[in-house]
Amino acid sequence: MTTRNDCLALDAQDALAPLRQRFALPEGVIYLDGNSLGARPVAALARAQEVIAEEWGNGLIRSWNSAGWRDLSEHLGNRLAGLIGAREGEVVVTDTTSINLFKVLSAALRVQASRSPTRRVIVTETGNFPTDLYIAEGLADMLQQGYTLRLVDSPEELPQAIDQDTAVVMLTHVNYKTGYMHDMQALTTLTHECGALAIWDLAHSAGAVPVDLHQARADYAIGCTYKYLNGGPGSQAFVWVSPDLCDLVAQPLSGWFGHSRQFAMEPGYEPSSGIARYLCGTQPITSLAMVECGLDIFAQTDMASLRRKSLALTDLFIERVEQRCAAHELTLITPREHARRGSHVSFEHPEGYAVIQALIARGVIGDYREPQIMRFGFTPLYTTFTEVWEAVQILGEILDQKTWSQAQFQVRHSVT
Repeated sequence: MTTRNDCLALDAQDALAPLRQRFALPEGVIYLDGNSLGARPVAALARAQEVIAEEWGNGLIRSWNSAGWRDLSEHLGNRLAGLIGAREGEVVVTDTTSINLFKVLSAALRVQASRSPTRRVIVTETGNFPTDLYIAEGLADMLQQGYTLRLVDSPEELPQAIDQDTAVVMLTHVNYKTGYMHDMQALTTLTHECGALAIWDLAHSAGAVPVDLHQARADYAIGCTYKYLNGGPGSQAFVWVSPDLCDLVAQPLSGWFGHSRQFAMEPGYEPSSGIARYLCGTQPITSLAMVECGLDIFAQTDMASLRRKSLALTDLFIERVEQRCAAHELTLITPREHARRGSHVSFEHPEGYAVIQALIARGVIGDYREPQIMRFGFTPLYTTFTEVWEAVQILGEILDQKTWSQAQFQVRHSVT
């Protein structure tokens, strides 16, 4: 059985431990929700002040040139690229995950319409993040060309669901509820063998698990920067398109930032070459600038080191919960197998929502997802082994004492 002293020793030996000081974490809080919103880098406050007071305040409109605002999306994309196995000039940070999904799904369907016009099926999972399903449904309805979604209920059903009718396979690499991680390379290979294109949502992967889009021969990828990348609430998402596909079609949101000659102010649209064509409108610079503060911290380490610590943290959490809370109705729904686990762990409990609220009241912040899922994220940049031990101890006390049954913890908030 792992003791608290064991965890203190692990923290003392942790080569990543100094990076925790790069984050502004409140005293008395164990933050296990970086898979939903990353903690604030210390540098973000000064960077925001610099953008507002100096670049905007003094530079005014000149800062589109002098402060590099115009090229910030591409600059950040280049800095992020290495975390997902992309190359320089292949990623832009822009818009939201939902908007970027609309762009790449539209483009993929256009490519397929020119190659195999009878393909009308988009394969995805029932348990995919809802916005992905909503965007696909809305696009299919808008196109009115007979596109349908084929939903599978488990990863095991995917091979049978991908066939000669499939135009696109649209999957989230790490499932937002369970933490299940797909084999990207194997599924992309299968997708290609069936003549379909693969879109990967990396929202719970980027900065959390090693990703190599080129090795997997993926076609399109999107993801957010406000989770493990610590870009701030609602910070801009990213988009990557395989160089083999990027210039084949124009994405439908043909805004002026994606024009090949933006300041020619021409009445007709001509898309830029490469990933710049996936830009759309004017960028929200103050928010966009914050993304670099998180990426600066990643530059101090590597994904292999982060992955080793992530697996050690999640192993410890599973072990401790199953020992300390063995008498309670907890069901692990996250894979034990390392190759299938992301960087968060989920347990089901009949009163999961109330238990999470009671934990938050004790300073342990996780989150809740329907149905009955308590979700705990482990960010190797700042989560410590001792915090994991203490979080489980508090969870055990709440379950032993049925603290969750208090009326205050039964009240449903708009954000869970």
